[in-house]
Amino acid sequence: MQTHIVPVGFDYDRLIAPLVRERLDVDRVVLLEGAVGSEANVEYSRNLAEKLEKDFTNLLGAGTERIVVEDVYDYDEAFEQAYSLIMAELDRGRDSDGEDGEGSEVWVNISAMPRTVSFAFATAAHSIMVERQEDRDRIHTYYTVPEKYLETELAEELRRQIDLLSDLREDVDDDRVTDRLESARNLLDEFDERGTTIGAKEIDGSHVVELPVASFSNVKPFEEIILFTLGEHGEFESVSELAQELSRELGEEYTDSFRSKVIYNVDRLGPGGKGYIEQEEHGKSYRTRLSRIGELWVRAHADRDEE
Repeated sequence: MQTHIVPVGFDYDRLIAPLVRERLDVDRVVLLEGAVGSEANVEYSRNLAEKLEKDFTNLLGAGTERIVVEDVYDYDEAFEQAYSLIMAELDRGRDSDGEDGEGSEVWVNISAMPRTVSFAFATAAHSIMVERQEDRDRIHTYYTVPEKYLETELAEELRRQIDLLSDLREDVDDDRVTDRLESARNLLDEFDERGTTIGAKEIDGSHVVELPVASFSNVKPFEEIILFTLGEHGEFESVSELAQELSRELGEEYTDSFRSKVIYNVDRLGPGGKGYIEQEEHGKSYRTRLSRIGELWVRAHADRDEE
């Protein structure tokens, strides 16, 4: 089965044209709709998703599903959603042990939607490729280059409309003409000065949305326990404190050997290893907590922790 995951922004052609022109097999399509932004933007994206849903069915005979992305600027949430969705599609058709059935081949289109979502889905796909080597050839991330951009054409058309309104105002005494002319000039001035966007929006107290680079690798069972424990408790004042908590949770005696085992695995998970843990020197000890990518790992594997 060929499954295409398609985040929907303000594009149509780039999301369906390449599949039609390349005559790719498309059995199932998951359309992602953003729920954040102005009412007009949300409505526009929703209308495009409805059109795509019909055309994927009529032109390619694909079954479709529409899923809402609640906050298109929340990278962590988008990453978690992407990770779960791709994993679920890979295992679609397999039994509970993941053995019977081939599962789906997953294609992720990152041409549209805000870059936070596109990067989150691309990074999640890459992470799964690294983590599940046996499925590497069944995961594809792709981008389609547009033949042309409409913004500059719209701006040039607006210039011609301004010239027309200017000529019309000389012959017609109508406040509506004056208002439309002034509004068009102001909009074009902003476009010429700033481009297609204005300002820098603050998200969660910052104007910078960091996009961590994920490079997931196979995590050993004891390393998993350490990561989930850090995810549950947040931060430990020292590795020894972390080791004591682990000994309690596992029901093991806290010995020098057990402490050394924890130190060894924390080092493997730290900056010089897999990068899931970060440490801050604090006197003779090291405060130990999850790194940003470690937090994403825990969120993405939360179902495994519950099991």
